[in-house]
Amino acid sequence: MDAHIRKVYVPMTETGFYILLSLREPNHGYGIVQKVKEMTDGEIVLTPGTMYGSLSKMEKDRLIRFVREEDKRKIYQITELGTEVLELERRRIERLYRNSREVL
Repeated sequence: MDAHIRKVYVPMTETGFYILLSLREPNHGYGIVQKVKEMTDGEIVLTPGTMYGSLSKMEKDRLIRFVREEDKRKIYQITELGTEVLELERRRIERLYRNSREVL
């Protein structure tokens, strides 16, 4: 993983985190919105502008890849690099949680 990817994605925004998390299986934009809403019990609702901007940037940075088109919907999936970035962020969040538990 190069320094640019680390700088841009770690720490990661909640939006980015949930998009990558939801793309462990191939999905399209609307499906991602629904998955994130479900995972967060409706606390995070991605707007089309935010989501499609994030997808475009993540595809350009090779964290996700276009898989195929179904019914005029682009299907994306997380890449190996995206999985690596997601794992870095997951460990960072776990460390934050663990440290806060020790202090509190």
